[in-house]
Amino acid sequence: MMDATEPVFPRPLVDAFLREPDVPAFEFRSRPVPRSQVLRRIRDAVRGLAAAGLGPGSAVAVATAVTPDAFAAQIAAHLLGCRVVGLRPGLTPPQLGAVLDDGVDAVVADPGALDEPLAAAAKAAGAPVLDLDRDVLREPAPTGPAFPLIPAEAADLAAAPELVPRGRPDDVGLITLTSGSTGRPKGCAQTYEALSRHWSWQPPDRWSATARELAAGYRRFLLFGTLTSAVMLEHLALSLLGGGTAVIPEPPVSFPHAWARYRITGCLCTVPRLYQALDTLRAENVDTSSLRALLVAGSPLPPHRLAEAVELLGAAVHQGYGQTETGMLALLTPADLAAHGTDVLDAVGRPLADVGLSLRDPGGRPVPPGTPGEVWVRTGGQMSGYWREPELTAEVLREGWIRTRDLATLREDGFLRLVGRAREVVFVNAILYYAGAIEAALLAHPDVDQAYVVAAPDERTGEAPHAFVVPAAGRAPNPDELRAAVRAELGDGPVPVSVTLIDAVPTAPGGKPDKHALLARITGTRQP
Repeated sequence: MMDATEPVFPRPLVDAFLREPDVPAFEFRSRPVPRSQVLRRIRDAVRGLAAAGLGPGSAVAVATAVTPDAFAAQIAAHLLGCRVVGLRPGLTPPQLGAVLDDGVDAVVADPGALDEPLAAAAKAAGAPVLDLDRDVLREPAPTGPAFPLIPAEAADLAAAPELVPRGRPDDVGLITLTSGSTGRPKGCAQTYEALSRHWSWQPPDRWSATARELAAGYRRFLLFGTLTSAVMLEHLALSLLGGGTAVIPEPPVSFPHAWARYRITGCLCTVPRLYQALDTLRAENVDTSSLRALLVAGSPLPPHRLAEAVELLGAAVHQGYGQTETGMLALLTPADLAAHGTDVLDAVGRPLADVGLSLRDPGGRPVPPGTPGEVWVRTGGQMSGYWREPELTAEVLREGWIRTRDLATLREDGFLRLVGRAREVVFVNAILYYAGAIEAALLAHPDVDQAYVVAAPDERTGEAPHAFVVPAAGRAPNPDELRAAVRAELGDGPVPVSVTLIDAVPTAPGGKPDKHALLARITGTRQP
């Protein structure tokens, strides 16, 4: 249980903005937006949402672009103690319907940007749609220059009752949607207590050394994509609470050019986006000298690509490991790479200070040191479960521990090394093989830059592995040689039935490799 000394989320953000009201919280399309202005917009949004009948326990679905006003509305909903549901991009009409028909009281949308599927789903669910400008903030965003607060205004904001959090510790404060493979997206539910204890949303004086070091690199943090991303929000918190500025660029965002154009010091980057940046840096001279903390996350990064990133981008490169259900769990830092060199290129770093971690066998028993096992974790900011999905929750949440479904080793040096996904498997003649191990065998071949393995039904063996390979620059991999490499490493069973050369991996809306799209090339049908 929370004690009286712990500020309720999102009070640390309000306090940070009150301490430095004239520092830009955002740079929105090259226009600075000071923290005082964001606080005013948060206060106005609290009033607008309350006037719509929303308060502690109400559910608000948010469908907005990345703007300071959208951020203000989301923080306002949290201050009111609402359950905020982020409608991530790419949801299908049935998925929207399933989410909105699950007790959502209102939908907040950008002015003039309400598309037909969302409007229809909201109408069917009986959830009113609130226009961000007209109904929530009551007026459009300011466009002129911002003026410093005078002392009286600062005192008024500091005492504003609207900025006092009303979230109850046991209430769910945030639902982050993950995959929708069952037709109904899973919602990772975090309580206000969990949000208050989250590693990055705590007051800076409670931060770990890792959090402080990352925040120091996030002075100009590139904010793009969607505010419904759990990983984007947790690292945005480090920037804003640490006195940094979140830079929202003109769309579309391209890497690495955006880093140079906006003099970015900190950025999140999925592996496919990193590949795009590295490909460009090989061909062009782009100034990336402003970067201090480039955090690569979302999917495994092969050692040779991590080495290339360090070579081209220097000591800014970090590799993070985490999940929507838990937040970030481990981090590989430039200091780790400098101290240990090639010995840690295959690692995702050491567990964060507040992370409890245990590697276990399929029966839930701890495995000996150095032995592969499923990663079980517990953190202060983890989800309480999947929203209204008790069976799924029971599969993943065990006596306070979360099963990540990732397989890893934790060696004596303290570094965590992933070896595959517990559910990314291929059953060949009823024998289980991990896709990650097959991908690692392919990546060891000098002609291979990226490798992705999917399992497809097979009349002879039940399932069969199929490989998709991005060639290394200037190379032309021989499929027979690649199969031989897998056979030499793993035996006959997991040898790919097909090896397809591709120019680039397709990506899902969140920027991760889209294995459903790869599987569709084999089966001819797209899985949901």
